[in-house]
Amino acid sequence: MKMKQQGFTLIELMIVVAIIGVLSAIAIPAYQDYTIRAQVSEGLRLSAGAKVALIDYYANNGDWPKDNGAAGLADEHDIVGKYTEHVKVKDNVIEIKFDKDGAHAAIRDKTLTLTATAEAGDTSWECASDAIEHKHLPSACRDGTAKDGKKDKDGKKDKDGKK
Repeated sequence: MKMKQQGFTLIELMIVVAIIGVLSAIAIPAYQDYTIRAQVSEGLRLSAGAKVALIDYYANNGDWPKDNGAAGLADEHDIVGKYTEHVKVKDNVIEIKFDKDGAHAAIRDKTLTLTATAEAGDTSWECASDAIEHKHLPSACRDGTAKDGKKDKDGKKDKDGKK
């Protein structure tokens, strides 16, 4: 009586290992970029209150607040997150600094700025960072748009978000 072979051959196992290796080589860097963008997005989310405070202060005073206190916000070191060290207001600029300890090495101790420009009753925001790689910025910062989806002053869309 002949016994049937059970299991996989060595070549079949080697092919499976090779396929897993190729998939891992592609997936891990893409996942790291996604993770870094999520950490940067936390800073943008934390700055939402500061954006409202700046717009409100400007509407009431015709000028930009000098700091967090003048804008009616908590101290810059009280606006923190798991990856965000502080959210600081100075004039028409919101500075988001990422944590030295919790954030990914690609954004650790780096800053992202949101700069407000008021024109004819409308406020536009320019998102920028010299230190954070372009691919790690959220899409609102990569394509030159403000968080509200409208192009900033250097973009091509008008204030209604149309070309």
